Order: sequence, then C-alpha cells, then structure tokens
Amino acid sequence: MVKANNINTALKRGVSEVIIESELRALMSTKTTLRLKMGFDPSTPDIHLGHVVGLRKLRQFQQLGHTVVLIVGDWTAQIGDPSGRSSVRKMLTADEVKQNAATYLNQFFKIVDKNKTEVRWQSEWFGSFDLSKVIELTSMFTVAQFLARDDFSKRFKEQKPIAITEFLYPLLQAYDSVAINSDVEFGGTDQKFNLLVGRDMQEMMGQKPQHCLLVPILVGTDGTNKMSKSLNNSIGVADSANNMYGKLMSINDDMICPYFELLTDISDEVLATTKAALKDNDVNPMNLKKDLAITVVRDMHGGSDAEKAALHFKNTVQSKGVPKDIPEFALSALKNIEGQRLSSLLVTCGLAKSAGEAKRLISQKAVTLDGSLIDENISINDIESGILKVGKRQIIRFKK
Repeated sequence: MVKANNINTALKRGVSEVIIESELRALMSTKTTLRLKMGFDPSTPDIHLGHVVGLRKLRQFQQLGHTVVLIVGDWTAQIGDPSGRSSVRKMLTADEVKQNAATYLNQFFKIVDKNKTEVRWQSEWFGSFDLSKVIELTSMFTVAQFLARDDFSKRFKEQKPIAITEFLYPLLQAYDSVAINSDVEFGGTDQKFNLLVGRDMQEMMGQKPQHCLLVPILVGTDGTNKMSKSLNNSIGVADSANNMYGKLMSINDDMICPYFELLTDISDEVLATTKAALKDNDVNPMNLKKDLAITVVRDMHGGSDAEKAALHFKNTVQSKGVPKDIPEFALSALKNIEGQRLSSLLVTCGLAKSAGEAKRLISQKAVTLDGSLIDENISINDIESGILKVGKRQIIRFKK
C-alpha cells in the first residue's frame, strides 16, 4: 500500500486541479498500477522549465510505482495546439516534426525515468485512420461545445479565423487517451478543455474515463507571461549550466517561491518558512535565488557543473570580472567566415544559435567588445583582439 502522505504530496504539491480527486486518491491507495498519459507536440526542437513542471510530476508518480506513457504528437504537432492561441498556427511538415522529436526525447529523459516510461507515437494509430473514423470522432461533439472554449470564443467574437483543423486537434488528443487506455492525463491548466474531451471520449467509447491532473503554468523570466521560447522569456532544458544559472538569477523576487515549489524537491516546511521570510523581509532575495539556481542547475547538469556555474556568475556578474577559463578563439582561424559579419562570428563561436538570433542580440545592444557596444556593420577583419560578451554570461576571448 502506498503511504497516504506520499499520495497527498503527489496530488497537492505543485497541482492546480485534479478531476476527480477523491476517486483518484482512493485508486492510488490500492495496488493498481495506473497508466499516466502526457503528450508533447514536438513543434520546436527544445523544451524549457515550463515543461519540466509536468515532467517532474510524472516522475513523482513513477516513484509511486505507476507507468508513464509519453505520447509524441507527431500528428497533432503538424496541426498545432490552438490552446491560448490568438491566431492560426503554421502547420509543420512530417520531417520537421521528426527532427524536433529526436531532440525532445533526449531532453525528456533528463527528468523522467526512461526505464519506467513507455514511448508511443500517434502515427501508431493515426497512420491507418480512414475518413470514416475521422467522421466518427467529429460526430461525438458539437460546434457549440468547442466555441464555448475561451480561445475559440474570443477569436470567434473578434472575427478572427479558426481553421477546421484546429477543431480536430482536441479530438485527436482525446483519441490518444482511448488508444493507450489512459488512467490519468497530465497537462497545464491551459490544457483543461483538451483533457476533458479525452475523458468524455473514453466514456463514449466504452472505457473508464481518465482522471485529469492539471499543473500550474510557469511564468517566464519576464515575470508576466507564460514561459515561452517565442516570447524570449524561457529557460531551456538544453541551456548551458552557466546560462541556466544566470537566467534563474534574473527572475523577479515574487517568482522565487513558485519556482522552488514547481521545480525543486524542498520540503513544504522549508517552502512555508521561505515564503514567510520573504514576506517579512527577513531574508535577502539574492541568497534565495542562489539556492534556487544551484538546485535547479544541479538537477539538470550535475553538482560539479552547478558549482562552476555559481562561481562563473559570481566572477562575471557580481564582480564584473572576466574568468580565466573562458573559451579562446584565434582570429587568424576566423577570417574566412562567410560574409565577414559579426552575426556570423557569433554563430561560429557558439554565442548564438542562428544568424537571426545573433542579429537580434546585436540590435538589442547585448553584444560588447572590451566593454563597448558594436553593431552588425563591423567587419571581422576590424577585430584584432579583446573580450567579446553577449549579455552578462556568455564571454569569449579573441587572440591574434
């Protein structure tokens, strides 16, 4: 039998709503092994700490003996989830989805136990779907039910387009629950409609309806919006230890406790003490952020890298110094970079992932050479030596 306090933690800590909590609590008190569903659309190649909130909850249930069924949405990703969207999302090709999925899975298993996870691809069941099956699914729900959904309702009232494919999205996600015989589906609070459609569809198709566990939406580093790569306020799972640590140190003070609650395993008692100390101004928020940053980075990268990241932050941001162990690049080896532009140099040196990102960083005045701002028009041939910084945390040294 599972201990009641473990069940309570699983159902309460970092959870917004459980449907239906009393029934799921009773089920978890038995020896029943539950099938836990979470689906991810590989619409981009990386995941961030906002996704980690749900993945940590899955791992917690794994530790209680339940089976995680991770669904790769290789079909729904091509449509795009309309949840919270104010416009139609561009459809992806099958090849784009596959490339993104490979990266996604590597990052998933930094959090979830791979040996206790069943990975399923939607193409296993949707690959053989015919028109009659699609019509059967669409007949189960009315247009009025879908237009009652907040994002659809808002767009309809504003006379903004809603593609028919977007109505299909909740149906396909719901059918995933039928295909794997889900007992519990996990998702953010913005996914509630989709999860409930799955619950209804299971019952219509003769299965026991799944329970739904909704986790909070993690606010991004801007302190206002949902963490999102497109809003440039995310902390990526694939970020280097130094960048992850630095971004965590940049969050607003009022986000410290939510981040501790959703991204770490500190006890509820310590969390309550931390909240009280912050409220009464009895603690320096900077020290709490350091504790948070090193804890999260340790989970993602290991203890050694976390300690190095903390030291790197102290030397480069707090002390405004330049550490000795920064990468060095010989300018003589970089003279033949295509275009001879600074944006190309940033990509070659690993300071930006793409020329587009590099140009954005330059335009935002985030790039300096020996402390002076430089623009895109500078030629690589004009650089003789010096320290190139992107933001406060990415630093390289040029030598002749």
